[in-house]
Amino acid sequence: MKASPNKSLAQSAWEWTKSLAAALVIWFFLRALLVEAFRIPSGSMENTLLIGDFLFVNKALYGAEVPLVHKRLPAFREPTRGDVVVFDSVEEPGVNVVKRIIGIPGDTIAMEGNVISINGQPLDEPYVIRNDPTSDPEHPQMRAWQVRHLVGREPRAYRPTLKNWGPLLVPADSFFVMGDNRDNSYDSRYWGFLGRDRVRGRPLFIYYSYDKNGVLPLPIFTAIRWDRLFSHPQ
Repeated sequence: MKASPNKSLAQSAWEWTKSLAAALVIWFFLRALLVEAFRIPSGSMENTLLIGDFLFVNKALYGAEVPLVHKRLPAFREPTRGDVVVFDSVEEPGVNVVKRIIGIPGDTIAMEGNVISINGQPLDEPYVIRNDPTSDPEHPQMRAWQVRHLVGREPRAYRPTLKNWGPLLVPADSFFVMGDNRDNSYDSRYWGFLGRDRVRGRPLFIYYSYDKNGVLPLPIFTAIRWDRLFSHPQ
């Protein structure tokens, strides 16, 4: 007996619905546990990452958080000094931020004359750019939290500036993160240490990059930074 056209149409619609639902579930778990897209909105990580870079972020590396239950899968490894990481903002819920890990748990970190030292030794930072080397303002916001973590200095006389502060002891399960564009980055110097639980992943590669200030003809092609596509931020 031949099926009616209406019944066949209903079966096809149901099959399409199941396929779409399965695809959405798979996409949801891939996004939650493995890879997520991220766009660079500011210049704080120049020249490692530029405004208009679009990244895929490896969420499995440091242990992805399982949706709904809020438990983490085992990490392949822990974040370490030099890693570029994407994390939940300390000050703005729901906002993702990208910076570089400079200090890890147990480090004594300081900056003198715009140069970072770790445990008393200068840190080699070939990735850093400094656009405003003379400006060194004092920020009360920095002192408010840094004074509690000072090592070997009198707290009452402590007056940190943007390029001269510390030494600070990095506590357990925390990191000190900074932008590579050192004079134009709102980072741990201002708001404090980054908790391990906020770290979401590490950039996997740049899948698209677009210079919105491009002025050449046919910007749909000429404004694309072709040389950055599929590169890995170091």
